[in-house]
Amino acid sequence: MKLHITNELNSQHKQHINAELYKFNLKHFPKDLGGRYEEICLFLKDDDGNIRGGILSEVCWNWLEIHTFMIDEDIRRSGYGTKLLLELEKIAIEKKCDFVKVDTLSFQALDFYKKNGYQVFGSIDNVGRDHKHYYLKKDLTR
Repeated sequence: MKLHITNELNSQHKQHINAELYKFNLKHFPKDLGGRYEEICLFLKDDDGNIRGGILSEVCWNWLEIHTFMIDEDIRRSGYGTKLLLELEKIAIEKKCDFVKVDTLSFQALDFYKKNGYQVFGSIDNVGRDHKHYYLKKDLTR
């Protein structure tokens, strides 16, 4: 058999790879955690329905992972980010997640996450040459 590598955007192929990895992972996690995948998206809207911020995340196995978290620049430091994060953590606890994990760049929200109880568990230097990439976690089971 001869195999070859392709570089293409193909949603069916992407779904296949994700499904195969998921099946493999199921063999290594406890049965009660199987099938635990759910997207959780929170949005901050103004009175006109305009989106001013939000969190895109997912429950996976026994944790919740934040993929994207954005607040419009003109309303940052007004408490809305903390309110969104607390709502997300409440949902994570209801979904029986043990922890939340997130990553951020040094010029983004490191201090915000630390202020909200997240702890750095890893970092990568030389990101964009001048920055660091941080990985944070907050335990919810205490």
